[in-house]
Amino acid sequence: MTTVSKTRRGLQVALDGPAGVGKTTTARGVGDALNLLYIDTGAMYRALAVKALREGVSLDDSEAATALAKATKVQLKDSGGLQVLLDGENVSEAIRAPEASDGASRISVHPGVREQLVAWQRKMARGRRVIMEGRDIGTVVLADADAKIFLTASSEERARRRYRDLEKRGENPSYPVVLQDIRERDARDQGRATAPLKPAIDAVVLDCTALSLPQQVEAVCRVIETKIKLNI
Repeated sequence: MTTVSKTRRGLQVALDGPAGVGKTTTARGVGDALNLLYIDTGAMYRALAVKALREGVSLDDSEAATALAKATKVQLKDSGGLQVLLDGENVSEAIRAPEASDGASRISVHPGVREQLVAWQRKMARGRRVIMEGRDIGTVVLADADAKIFLTASSEERARRRYRDLEKRGENPSYPVVLQDIRERDARDQGRATAPLKPAIDAVVLDCTALSLPQQVEAVCRVIETKIKLNI
């Protein structure tokens, strides 16, 4: 595979999509293949949700959640694998728990929270070669990204993927419960007033329902290479 090269102001790739579509695995694979720094914005929201749950801050209280975000430091550290630091503590495992994932969806609806985290995310990407994944990267965070890809798949397929992930972590999930959670997440993400989940106008929409994760990585790499060649 050809390595993408663009140095004028770095290279910014926006990867968006709904819960369970495989954004994290895909972004990591693409980052490795094309020598791009991988930034997981969802991990930042999950870390904030972990802190809110620990401190008894209501995930649905906009004012309290915004104040918490302003008083929190979330860092992403790449040291042979992504580490998520919450006020200096490694919470990389804690943020993968179902309650952290659900909490991230709830706390992320607040405009003040999003404003704070978007500022962090833009600072991380400035002048660097990055692939950033989330739900509003191409529409808000990196609206001028060099390449924008929106991954999608049926809710049933995304629930199957999430179910398998939970099994691998030693949990005993229920597929109907996982599917319901996926559908509820979709409704919250697509229906929020601030930065709702949707493809950017200039994004390439990639239906991954019938693709394996390695095939997703390959497809996204091809899109990026094509986009950059057209823009050079």
